[in-house]
Amino acid sequence: MRKLPAKLASQLYGAAELIAERGLDGTKIEDIAEVTGIPKATIYYHLDGKNAVLEFLLGDLLDLIAGAVGVAVATEDDARTRLKAAVAAQLGVMLEHPYLCRALVGDLGRATRLPDLAVALRTAFYEPIEQLMADGVRDGSLRQVPDPGIVAASVFGAITVTGLGVAVEGPSTDPRRDAARLSESICMFIFDGLAMSRPGMPPGDATNGTT
Repeated sequence: MRKLPAKLASQLYGAAELIAERGLDGTKIEDIAEVTGIPKATIYYHLDGKNAVLEFLLGDLLDLIAGAVGVAVATEDDARTRLKAAVAAQLGVMLEHPYLCRALVGDLGRATRLPDLAVALRTAFYEPIEQLMADGVRDGSLRQVPDPGIVAASVFGAITVTGLGVAVEGPSTDPRRDAARLSESICMFIFDGLAMSRPGMPPGDATNGTT
């Protein structure tokens, strides 16, 4: 995919609501051209059809998430505090861009098969979260887990599904407040889980009694 001029990239955001409403299969290039004001020939010059339009939009969403998460984790706080900030940061981006999120919902299967997005997702979220888990073991704020990659994917899934659910309901009137509220519940689940702690065992270390 060609690198898009800034003006063209900005115009393409107009396609997000259209794809969110109709799904990619129900959207034609002519429709995208009409809603964005970009000539069809220009779209085809820079992008290989409507699949590439979706890939650009979702890639840009991941870039925004990467930036927000990067800022959230680049502090002197302990890893647990930074992880909480990363959760709120991703939710904030998603709630500020509900149509991009809804476009993702409508074509989630297609999006997960785009290799460039898989790489972008790992860079945007998985790697920073895995690094936070390693930092948390060192600073004592998080416990060691057998497979940090699976945990990072699970955390991303919890945030994403929650954010998508809210985005599908419609634009938030106060994305930051809603992100803070949702992240509180997600972090409670991440850190404390659902099981009751046994006597003398700190929250987050509860088991079913087996070893």
